[in-house]
Formats: sequence, structure tokens, C-alpha cells
Amino acid sequence: MHGRPTILQIATTNYETDREIVTKTMEEIQTLCGLKEGFLIESNAMERFGWAFFKVLIKTELLSEMDLKYGDQISKTKGKKIEEKFVTFMTKFFESKNAKVKVKLVDA
Repeated sequence: MHGRPTILQIATTNYETDREIVTKTMEEIQTLCGLKEGFLIESNAMERFGWAFFKVLIKTELLSEMDLKYGDQISKTKGKKIEEKFVTFMTKFFESKNAKVKVKLVDA
């Protein structure tokens, strides 16, 4: 996961609301990590069977800072591999802000 950007795919049935929540949550994370422009969110969603899918690219610098700030929490999260733990951590973080999303690691 470290050394290059990570791409998360977000799935939702309420695109407008959840995209806004995901954006604000990512802004909060980068602010807490003392960074700006640490992520990109895909502007167009792909829609299928009532679900909308969009991607969030987390830049390497933000990933490193997240590891420093949240590494202990991530390591205690459910999952066998660090990638699984990170996805679970991000899902729970988004859910704590009332987003109803599914998160999948596309590239790490």
C-alpha cells in the first residue's frame, strides 16, 4: 500500500449524498494529517442496477500520514492483511459520518 497511491472504489445507492459525505470525510482526514490535496475523487459515477460506483485516489503522502496518525487503529481493525484492515477502517470511518457505502480496494 505504501510507496504509491491507493485507489478505493466506493459503491452507494445514494450517490449525491454519500459522495458529499465521502468528500468531506476525506477532507477531514487530510486536515487532521496536516495536508492539502492528498486525494482525488472521480467526478463521474458509473451506475448499475441501482448502485453508483466512484473512485477515490489517496495519494502516497496522505497514506503515509494516515499510517502515522491512524496506524494503531488500522492494525487493530478486522482483517488478515493490511489492505483488508485499511478497507475496513475506511468503511467504518465513512459509516461514522453516516455514509452508507461499500468500500473495495482497486489498487494498492
